[in-house]
Amino acid sequence: MTTGPLSGVLVLDLTRVLAGPYCTMVLSDLGARVVKLEPPKVGDDSRAIGPFIKGKSAYFMSINRGKESMALDLKAPADRAIFEKLLSVADVLVENYRGGTMEKLGYGWETLHPRYPRLIYAAASGFGHHGPYRTRAAYDMVVQGMGGIMSLTGHPGSPPTRVGTSVGDITAGLFTAIGINAALFEREKSGKGRKVDVAMLDCQIAILENAIARYFSTGQIPGPLGARHPSITPFEAFKTADGWMIIAAGNEPLFRKLADVLGRGDLCDDPRFASNDLRTRNAPALKVEIEAALAAAGTAAWLERIDAAGVPCGPINNVEQALTDPQIQARNMVVSVDDPDVGELKMAGNPIKLSGVADPATRRPAPALDADRARILAELGLS
Repeated sequence: MTTGPLSGVLVLDLTRVLAGPYCTMVLSDLGARVVKLEPPKVGDDSRAIGPFIKGKSAYFMSINRGKESMALDLKAPADRAIFEKLLSVADVLVENYRGGTMEKLGYGWETLHPRYPRLIYAAASGFGHHGPYRTRAAYDMVVQGMGGIMSLTGHPGSPPTRVGTSVGDITAGLFTAIGINAALFEREKSGKGRKVDVAMLDCQIAILENAIARYFSTGQIPGPLGARHPSITPFEAFKTADGWMIIAAGNEPLFRKLADVLGRGDLCDDPRFASNDLRTRNAPALKVEIEAALAAAGTAAWLERIDAAGVPCGPINNVEQALTDPQIQARNMVVSVDDPDVGELKMAGNPIKLSGVADPATRRPAPALDADRARILAELGLS
């Protein structure tokens, strides 16, 4: 077994809070060595963000597992010397300051690339390194609002609703990790590093997919539809006798199977529902018909019957139900760390499963601030 395809890659992590740390967590899970370079005394901002367990941030610990920590003040000459020594041996530098900050410190891409030509420089920021907003700060909520995704979330007429997880940060982290891996692959051929410039706002636009297609093809501005898919029907949440369930009959054969298992084969002959396009135009009427049939039994019974018919369906789980689902358990998507102060802490696992690469149920804990300073200095030959 290997330790991952990025084994041997050294990542210097100047990031904080979520977008950048999520990126470097992915790189760490893929085998890279990640050294967090944190501001002295306070460290990563997320060390002060709850929830807390015995005074330590579970938020920070869940995103920074398996990394190392060293406190550096990039305005202090001695620490700048250490940083530059690290740059000489690193493969990747990741930062998520607002645009222009690294240039003010003297460590922008144009300065670093001639000195460290193999170094890959990755920046995940709110608005990227060019454009009129490049120097503005952003958090997840800001780009969710600006990027259009909140306008699609919730029910018609409802107040603005944030997506229930930090998709502004997380998508930026994922796209940055993809860019870094592409740059590492290219460097094997060219011998030279690249700058990877990822904007959180850009990432929100990139994931609008169907909404953008609808807008450019029809000229109409999409809005929130609750749980319903905008262009596939039936494909939403439906009420049963005792709760709710998801049914996603995404093509004609699946719709016919669904109609049959509901005892409503006649729906396939109804001219309102003769094609996916017609079903989508008449989605409210079709929902009435389907829910009338579902009222005859509870969610568990319908899940069993509809799944047996080969139609995609599922329950609407809360977080506890999702985490204890046997499929999630079988896929090792809940792992634990043994923190020296907190004890066992559970967190999400790595969804990237690679053949021949271990996917352990336990991981190394997140580091205390500056915990690895002495060892890293010794490796660099510094006191």
